[in-house]
Amino acid sequence: MHVKDIMSTIPHRYPFLLVDKVLEMGENYIIAQKNVTINEPFFVGHFPDEPIMPGVLQIEAMAQASGLLAQRFFGDINYRECEIFFMSLDNVKFRRPVIPGDILVMRVDILNKKSAMFKFKGSITVEGNVVTEGEFMVMVRRKK
Repeated sequence: MHVKDIMSTIPHRYPFLLVDKVLEMGENYIIAQKNVTINEPFFVGHFPDEPIMPGVLQIEAMAQASGLLAQRFFGDINYRECEIFFMSLDNVKFRRPVIPGDILVMRVDILNKKSAMFKFKGSITVEGNVVTEGEFMVMVRRKK
């Protein structure tokens, strides 16, 4: 799945679209990629002399990947009809800084699904080394 397909599935757009490509998607998991470049807008202030991708954006990247996976469970319902909310973050760990030039490979697995609630476990690796990991829960509901 390439960026046009990603943008037709989730609502995020530049500069907040944090998934560049889906490498693999199974029934209960997704593997996606984010290419971190020096021209990312957050590097202007985080930090000018030592650019580091904020951890919260790494979590957001995994959440966006999970949205692509969760969409499979809703058939014909389009993202324009839904709202997705974080419910919790657990056991989040940042193992090393993410810097320009890194290629993030995100794996997100569904741990549990009950109705419109999903619990995911995600990890991000750079060159095979885990840089970020954690569990998160989201709720999906139709817009009112």
